Amino acid sequence: MSTAVATPDIKDKQKVVNKTTDKQTTTKGKPKWLRVKLPTGEKYRNLRKLVDKYDLHTICTSGSCPNMGECWGEGTATFMILGNVCTRSCGFCGVKTGRPEDVAWDEPEKVARSIKIMGIKHAVVTSVDRDDLKDMGSIIWAETVQAIRRMNPETTLETLIPDFQGVKRNIDRIIKVSPEVVSHNMETVRRLTREVRIQAKYDRSLGVLEYLKQQGIRRTKSGIMLGLGEKEEEVIQTLKDLRSVDVDVVTIGQYLQPSKQHLPVKQFITPDQFKKYETIGKELGFRHVESSALVRSSYKAQKHIN
Repeated sequence: MSTAVATPDIKDKQKVVNKTTDKQTTTKGKPKWLRVKLPTGEKYRNLRKLVDKYDLHTICTSGSCPNMGECWGEGTATFMILGNVCTRSCGFCGVKTGRPEDVAWDEPEKVARSIKIMGIKHAVVTSVDRDDLKDMGSIIWAETVQAIRRMNPETTLETLIPDFQGVKRNIDRIIKVSPEVVSHNMETVRRLTREVRIQAKYDRSLGVLEYLKQQGIRRTKSGIMLGLGEKEEEVIQTLKDLRSVDVDVVTIGQYLQPSKQHLPVKQFITPDQFKKYETIGKELGFRHVESSALVRSSYKAQKHIN
């Protein structure tokens, strides 16, 4: 699954334990900076009505994203394709794992129509991993981008892609349709990759990002989540690794446990520490660095095309 950081429930009323150190809090309760405000605003309310009326499906709503109101207010939304069952079993991700359903070949048109109905200015498209398919879903990926372009010629696009097992002919299908931004998430530091992303490989993900840039993708992007037991020097090394393959944009957010069956949160990273990583990222040369507890992969995505 390529959606990166697990999201909190916007209805969570859990009491706060606010015991802090320089970099993290204990994990007995969520700290005050993780309190989520309910989405508000006329733009949000209007889009919510459209989503409900036409039964539209977005990651924003299904994942109870804490930034939904802000993103929708700016005309940005995220859509997931290729079903809701993933062939991988990452320890951080709340998406179901197992045997996916057959590919819905009309899905590209449905996504494009949803974007048109909602009046989305910048769309982020992501997907589950489909290692069960010979093309790993890359054909539907390309057709989705093309359908969105046909029906919404003014809408800009970010594709948050899986690694496609590093197979270049599959990645080439994404490159050919030229989204404004192509993103692939590292998710965590090298040492924790085997535990957090069981079927993924750190260097393979770096290789995908490097290949995208080498083949002419103008803006590449990646995301990592914190709170899984990584050390500061490991986070900094990951940022350096991303810059070594010329990644332009990085998002850094707090991991939150989707259920008791998923990996536990080991630290709550403080706002000051997130700010430190933002400063380091900018010094390393990233064009954009989004770094705070509630940052998710598509946060402020519309500005990352510049």
